[in-house]
Amino acid sequence: MGVHVRLYGATSSRIRWSSDTGSCVGRRHEAPPARAATKYRGLTPQTQAPWLTRDPGRSRGGRVGRGASGEPAGVVQAPRELELIYGFIRGRAGAALTSGRSGAAADRGDKWKSEALASSPQRRPCSDTVLSARQHRVTGFLVSAGDLSISADRLSEKRSPNDFALWKASKPGEPSWPCPWGKGRPGWHIECSAMAGTLLGASMDIHGGGFDLRFPHHDNELAQSEAYFENDCWVHYFLHTGHLTIAGCKMSKSLKNFITIKDALKKHSARQLRLAFLMHSWKDTLDYSSNTMESALQYEKFMSEFFLNVKDILRAPVDITGRFEKWEDEESELNKSFYDKKAAVHEALCDNVDTHTALEEMRALVSQCNLYVAARKAARRRPNRALLESVALYLTHMLKIFGAIEEESSLGFPVRGPGTSLDLESTVMPYLQVLSEFREGVRKIAREQKVPEVLRLSDALRDDILPELGVRFEDHEGLPTVVKLGDREALLREREEKRRVEEEKRKKKEEAARKKQEQEAAKLARMKIPPSEMFLSESDKYSKFDENGLPTHDTEGKELSKGQVKKLKKLFETQEKLYKEYLQMVQNGSFQQNSGD
Repeated sequence: MGVHVRLYGATSSRIRWSSDTGSCVGRRHEAPPARAATKYRGLTPQTQAPWLTRDPGRSRGGRVGRGASGEPAGVVQAPRELELIYGFIRGRAGAALTSGRSGAAADRGDKWKSEALASSPQRRPCSDTVLSARQHRVTGFLVSAGDLSISADRLSEKRSPNDFALWKASKPGEPSWPCPWGKGRPGWHIECSAMAGTLLGASMDIHGGGFDLRFPHHDNELAQSEAYFENDCWVHYFLHTGHLTIAGCKMSKSLKNFITIKDALKKHSARQLRLAFLMHSWKDTLDYSSNTMESALQYEKFMSEFFLNVKDILRAPVDITGRFEKWEDEESELNKSFYDKKAAVHEALCDNVDTHTALEEMRALVSQCNLYVAARKAARRRPNRALLESVALYLTHMLKIFGAIEEESSLGFPVRGPGTSLDLESTVMPYLQVLSEFREGVRKIAREQKVPEVLRLSDALRDDILPELGVRFEDHEGLPTVVKLGDREALLREREEKRRVEEEKRKKKEEAARKKQEQEAAKLARMKIPPSEMFLSESDKYSKFDENGLPTHDTEGKELSKGQVKKLKKLFETQEKLYKEYLQMVQNGSFQQNSGD
C-alpha cells in the first residue's frame, strides 16, 4: 500500500476541494503570484487523476513489465524516454550533454545530464517544499543523496557531481532497447518525465510523491522536463506525502513489511481507510496500526449515528405549520456555531489542506448538534428539522469532497443492497416504519395488560432478529422508536460488544455480591464471640487475663503498659456491642433465618 494510496487520497481531496471552492491550493506554500490563478478550474474528471489508468502489461513486481509481445511494457514505452533525450540534444540543453569522461562509461552506453542544465539561469526556485540541488551545493551531500548506491569508480565518470543518468546500459537479464549508445534502458528520473509529459503535456498543476523524493528525483525531473519543453513551469505545485509506516518502519517491499490495498480492504472498507488518512496531515508520517484504524472506525460511527438520527427526525410526520418553526435561543446559538465551524473548516483547508483540523471541526459541530437534540428530547420538544438538515447536508458535501462518500447520496452515508446499486434505505424504510409503529402499539397493550411474554418477544425482535437484517430499533421512554438502517456486520459487532459488556457487568455484580456475602458471614462469625472470650485464644500474645477476659500480661509475664491496656479495652467494648447485637438477632429470630443455624 505504502505512500501511493496516501498520495492519491491527499491529491484527490485537494483537487475536489479546490475545484469546489475555486480556492488556491495553499497558503503557507503558495506559488508565485503569476501562477496562483491556475486553481484547477480547467481540470476534468479525465485529467484530474490520469495516473489511475494502468497499462495491462505493467508488472506488479517492478517498474517495467512484459506486454503481450514479450517486449518490455509500461505506461509509456521506452522510445518515449529516448525521444526526450533526443530533445535535450536538439534543444537548448544540447551543449550540456556528455557521454562521460571515460571510455568505460561510453562502452557501457551510459548517458549523463550535465550540471550546466541544472544551473541554467532561466531556472527558478521550485514551488511548495521541493529540495533543490541548486540550494545544496555541498558536493559530498549531492553525491551520497543523488547517486545512492553508485560506487566510487562510477562517480568518477561524471564531469560534475550534480550529473545524473538519463540512460543506463542494461545488465544481463534486464529489459533493453536499441539506441545510439548501445542497448540500454531508461534512467529512473527520465521514466517519470516521459510518463508525466506524455499524459499531461508541458505543464501540470500537481505532481505528487513521497517525502523522500523531493531531492534528487523531483529536482532532476524538473531539470530535464523543463529543458525538453523549454519552459520554466513544468509543475505548479508539488505534493510530498509523508511515509506510511508499520510499527515505526517505512512500509516497503524490501523490508517485507508492506500490506497491499487488496489485503487492507479485506479488514476495512475504502471509506475507513480514507478517513484514517484524512485524520492525519498528508505531509506527516502515518503509522498503519490497529489504533489508527480504530480511530477511523470510531469517527465513521460517530458521523453515521448523526446522519441516522437526522434522517429519523426528518421522517417524523409533521403538519404544514411544523415545517416553519420559530427559532429560539437554542436554535440561534446552534446556527451561529454552524457558521463558525464552516468558516473554521474552510480556514483549515486553506492552511495547506489541513484535513485533520477540518475533520475535528466537523466532529465538534456534530457534538453540538447531538447536545441540542438531546436537550430537546429531554424537554419533550421537537428539534428544528430545517437546521439539522442544513448541517447534515453540509457535512455530506464535505465528506464527498474528501472522497469518504463516493456514491450518490443526498444525505449521509448511503446504504446499498449487497452486490447491487439499489438504494436500500428508500426501498425498505417505509416498511420498517410500519413495523416499528405496530411493535410500539403491541408493547403498549402488553404493558397495560401486564403480559411480560409479549414484551420479551418484542425485545428479542429488537435485539436478536433485526440486527441480522442490518436494522436497529432504539427505544426511548416516552418517545417514538428510532429506526436506523445500517451495515449488518457493524450492527452484529455492536450486538456482540453489547452482550460482552452486559456479561462483564453481570460477572462484576455477582462478584460484588459474593464479596459482600463473605464479609457479612465473617462479621456474623465475629459477632458470635463473647467479649470475655475474644482474647483467650491469643495465647501466643498474652499469658494472664482478668475476670472479664482482658489481657494483663504478655507471653514473657511482663505486665502490659497503660497504652496497650487502653487499646485492648476499646476492642473489648466494640466486641461487646457486636455481641449484644447478635443476641438481639437471636432473640428476634432473624439470626436463624440468615445463617440457617
